[in-house]
Amino acid sequence: MARLVLSLDGQVMAEYNMNKERYTIGRLPDNDIRIDNPAVSGHHSLIINILNDSFLEDLNSTNGTYVNGKLIKKHALQHGDVITVGHHQLRFAEDDEAQDEFEKTMVIQPSQRPVDKVQAASAVAEQAAPALSATGTRRSLEGAVAVKKAKLQVLSGAFAGRELELNKALTTLGRPGIQVAAITRRSEGYFIVHVDSGKDGDFPLVNGVPITAQATRLADNDVIQLAGVKMGFFEN
Repeated sequence: MARLVLSLDGQVMAEYNMNKERYTIGRLPDNDIRIDNPAVSGHHSLIINILNDSFLEDLNSTNGTYVNGKLIKKHALQHGDVITVGHHQLRFAEDDEAQDEFEKTMVIQPSQRPVDKVQAASAVAEQAAPALSATGTRRSLEGAVAVKKAKLQVLSGAFAGRELELNKALTTLGRPGIQVAAITRRSEGYFIVHVDSGKDGDFPLVNGVPITAQATRLADNDVIQLAGVKMGFFEN
């Protein structure tokens, strides 16, 4: 299924599943994709989905509809096309690409992590779960005992419904300068720990309760609130 990812000045604002035959784009409330901006006409553009193909048409808008910087009247949409309506952009993406958009927004890659703070957070999680075997031998982060598979499902915001498999020993999530947390996978289960935030004492929530500076073990169906996004934790 294709998706449209709406953004303004590089900031993702909303995401739309293309599961209907027709989508109107415009400023008025009766549009499927409403963009409340004076540069956008009341009914600006139309997308028609026929089987696996999507076609974009300008509805005689005042400022025109652009695809990849070119003014169009009608256009057969291709994966990766960027539609410009007024000052806003709509990226046309296949499902895998839409997943990438979520990961670019919320999943912090190793090269971008605040290393010292992540290491400190990981140590806190390790203290909460001293992974010791019956013989007293410490286990690795990957865990010598099989751990249930788990995933996060986004419950709110632009990427509601998106899923992220927690298949790494350490997954760092959030938005730098706003709120960052890490989820560690250990033989005892999954733990979430605060890494950093834009202001002191601004901790992620689990089921509506701040996790403070301590690591919190996650249970199936827990609801995490991080950097303004609600995510459900589910064990497979």
